[in-house]
Amino acid sequence: ECLCYLTVNIEPLPPVVAGDAVTLKCNFKTDGRMREIVWYRVTDGGTIKQKIFTFDAMFSTNYSHMENYRKREDLVYQSTVRLPEVRISDNGPYECHVGIYDRATREKVVLASGNIFLNVMAPPTSIEVVAADTPAPFSRYQAQNFTLVCIVSGGKPAPMVYFKRDGEPIDAVPLSEPPAASSGPLQDSRPFRSLLHRDLDDTKMQKSLSLLDAENRGGRPYTERPSHGLTPDPNILLQPTTENIPETVVSREFPRWVHSAEPTYFLRHSRTPSSDGTVEVRALLTWTLNPQIDNEALFSCEVKHPALSMPMQAEVTLVAPKGPKIVMTPSRARVGDTVRILVHGFQNEVFPEPMFTWTRVGSRLLDGSAEFDGKELVLERVPAELNGSMYRCTAQNPLGSTDTHTRLIVFGMARSAGDWENNHRDESWLGGIPRRRKQQGPKSPKFALGGGPTGRQGRSVVTTINKLRTQKEP
Repeated sequence: ECLCYLTVNIEPLPPVVAGDAVTLKCNFKTDGRMREIVWYRVTDGGTIKQKIFTFDAMFSTNYSHMENYRKREDLVYQSTVRLPEVRISDNGPYECHVGIYDRATREKVVLASGNIFLNVMAPPTSIEVVAADTPAPFSRYQAQNFTLVCIVSGGKPAPMVYFKRDGEPIDAVPLSEPPAASSGPLQDSRPFRSLLHRDLDDTKMQKSLSLLDAENRGGRPYTERPSHGLTPDPNILLQPTTENIPETVVSREFPRWVHSAEPTYFLRHSRTPSSDGTVEVRALLTWTLNPQIDNEALFSCEVKHPALSMPMQAEVTLVAPKGPKIVMTPSRARVGDTVRILVHGFQNEVFPEPMFTWTRVGSRLLDGSAEFDGKELVLERVPAELNGSMYRCTAQNPLGSTDTHTRLIVFGMARSAGDWENNHRDESWLGGIPRRRKQQGPKSPKFALGGGPTGRQGRSVVTTINKLRTQKEP
């Protein structure tokens, strides 16, 4: 029977933030003689105990105050372990084990322990707002759902994520499952407040319906033809650079499906645990897009987390593309060159990312296709027939569509090996030393071997014969 007592407890700690200094305190009370103190970190659900600190009284001389162990007295001790910069990996249970000698005999050791769970928090490290299913086209005559995705990574525990529009919190309907792609516009029975206090006028409605008729006939209703004809102006062809057609048309006509009221928002969350103990949270905000009122609307995603002193946020502004800037290289295209036509930015910041479609006005592209999807159009080995051809770039996102035209001007013939002699026809070579022909008065006509007058071709023939004769001479 033990003639001593031992009680052990570890002081509780609130959740700590990664990077902070943490001190674990183990308090024990006993009237016996201390044998050892051991700290463990428990991992893998308690199956593994990693020793992080040990105090062995047998190798310590600092126990003179306990030499008279026969005298019964209560002593309180404290053992501390300091973690200077706590990490997420330090999260978990810790144990403090204390052993004392029995007062009756030194051969018997009495053990007791205490435990604590260290909860390490980490603030989110990144936040980003993207548009789902992009790039996507502009839909003029059919309502389409639009989804913003807020991705928050690096937080522990999972943060609270919510959306605002123009600084006002969005009252969204929670969803447990994503809406079906073919379900059509999202609706619920809650009342809504109007954002537009006027309906579409009849003139705009009639124009929209006429555009719908044009689309049913196979035309391109969202594109307006440039004022220039398809036949290039001879004066334009003399200009040393390609011509950028300034007409840019932004589609802003909307038919009857557009609602003049605030849409119903639906919010869905998903959480994905990471191997380091953090959680990635994705918040998906979905609503039926209305380009009339959603264009240039500011949406922000905000995050609240116990490790943050103030909310973390990221914001985007929904903007339709406007005024694509077209860059063509080379600036002076010659027959046989490879021409690249690239969209190099816009007049405004565009979100979400637009999609690009290239067409040739009045004809097919060089490879025979009707259109090309991509930011850069490449024309391999352009022929002379493409001189004056006009190309249309359609840039669109769910907020709107815009067209920009550029005209390709092809200069002369491609450079070849014979260009060197033509460019240097005023020089003759004798013994490797160039000698320029002296400037004289009016020249008398020269005749080639065949008796005809010689120009550039005649002199070239004579030069070639002279070279052949020189090679045959010993």
